[in-house]
Amino acid sequence: MPLGARPCRIIAAPYTVHRRFALSDATQHTKQNTIAQTIAADMDAVNTVIRQKLHSEVSLVNQIAEYIISAGGKRIRPVLVLLVANAYAYQGRAHHELAAVVEFIHTATLLHDDVVDESSLRRGRATANALFGNAASVLVGDFLYSRAFQMMVGLNNMRVMQILSDATNVIAEGEVLQLLNMHDPDVNEERYLQVIRSKTAKLFEAAAELGALVSGATDAQIAAAGEYGRSLGTAFQLIDDVLDYAGDAGEIGKNVGDDLREGKPTLPLIYLMENGTEEQRALVRSCIEQGDEQHFDTILAAITTSGALEYTRQQAVTASQRAADAIADLPDSVYKQSLLQLAHFAVDRTH
Repeated sequence: MPLGARPCRIIAAPYTVHRRFALSDATQHTKQNTIAQTIAADMDAVNTVIRQKLHSEVSLVNQIAEYIISAGGKRIRPVLVLLVANAYAYQGRAHHELAAVVEFIHTATLLHDDVVDESSLRRGRATANALFGNAASVLVGDFLYSRAFQMMVGLNNMRVMQILSDATNVIAEGEVLQLLNMHDPDVNEERYLQVIRSKTAKLFEAAAELGALVSGATDAQIAAAGEYGRSLGTAFQLIDDVLDYAGDAGEIGKNVGDDLREGKPTLPLIYLMENGTEEQRALVRSCIEQGDEQHFDTILAAITTSGALEYTRQQAVTASQRAADAIADLPDSVYKQSLLQLAHFAVDRTH
């Protein structure tokens, strides 16, 4: 689809950011304090920063940025900044600014991703590109990136800038790697995991590192926080792969089968290619090459009976455990417990 194929539609809407922390529902089954309750005051402060920094003199920037940020979501990346900083007993306010920076970077990637993938649904709503057009979505994504860099420069910390600039560069590389993998049935597990580490897990890693860094943690502690974030991000993406075949569109907020339609060889398909029957492998190869959604039910049946979903879920469990192990030396606190809950949530969730 050519850039700007859809006309830009300006939707009149008040400039407000209606957003609250969205993880409370995910942990209601526990008897402990929810993660949301643990950092509620911090998230309110982050929301205030977002409202202040999101504003632009250009009305369309306000409308599109507000539209996607107000859509909700799990807010895992800013939550990581806050939880890790609090786990190291940080007393300042820089973690609020950093959490907002991370959220802006993530939101920018969503805007760009949806254009590249030609997606029409995210978080149960029409994507920004579907409403406003591709060109406007890309350009507002650029605005969010540049605003994030303005904010990180304002913190006047070279290490912060290094972590975030490196992360942004690696994410961009991951996007290109995924593009190269599209419609390629010969992608193996290692090539796919490289995309996950770059495209998804890197920002999780950076968020956790920033929380430790701003708290004055040692290099070893910052590295451990980074390993936690990297492993957590990997677990989240692998479960997303499972949910694309076994989830409910109403719960996951996007169309089930999108990965197959887009010709993405995710881990369930890779497993089936390596372990399925000759007939199944031939069908998967054809579907990946053609982006064929018509055979989704047949592919889903093959993935289910082959054990591909169980294998992918187990890889996510392994990554989740690796995350928990990474913070074993973190002093016990409600924040550490929340980080451990988050690792469990990564693999137990249905959305």
